[in-house]
Amino acid sequence: MQIAILLFDRFTALDVVGPYDVLSHLPGAETVLVAEHPGPVTNEVGSLRLVADATLADVPCPDIVLVPGGPGQTAHMDDGPIRQWLRKADSHTAWTASVCTGSLLLAAAGLLKGRRATTHWLAADQLAPFGVIPAADRVVFDGKYVTAAGVSAGLDMALALAGRIAGDTVAQTIQLAHEYDPQPPYQAGSPATAPGGIVDTLRSRSHLILQ
Repeated sequence: MQIAILLFDRFTALDVVGPYDVLSHLPGAETVLVAEHPGPVTNEVGSLRLVADATLADVPCPDIVLVPGGPGQTAHMDDGPIRQWLRKADSHTAWTASVCTGSLLLAAAGLLKGRRATTHWLAADQLAPFGVIPAADRVVFDGKYVTAAGVSAGLDMALALAGRIAGDTVAQTIQLAHEYDPQPPYQAGSPATAPGGIVDTLRSRSHLILQ
């Protein structure tokens, strides 16, 4: 089972590393990091680099595609190599997944039209223009497409997907091995629960966060 995780400059690290750390433990998993060009790819902060093992052309028929988000996603919203690869790869996948604003790339490639999907709450209004039905859920399944809300939701998505692929026992074993038992120190992980001033601050900075 080949799992292709897309990389592009200015990706969000946890969008990649969280799901990678879950899905790579599935029985028979072959996880490959793919990008337009092989070699190191820099995250949005600029201080972390992950190495792409293969080019897009090297991985034409993955079983699973995972698309992260990050400010660098905006550079690929127009048609180009990444959108073209997503469409071709999607014709072979059993599952096509995204984290955060990665769903905008799937939407721009025409893969989510008429389907429910989620994304980072700051980008939720960008789904509908692509014919997508926006959902506020943390993880959304619609057919073979599974989308996660912002950043940390990628862990929940990966565990849910692991359960669909290998069964609940395998997914729960992976969860326990990772000791994934979230107990955040603040109830500020959602605009519905965070202090209003913080929500307003992030809204005012959304052009910096998402681009």
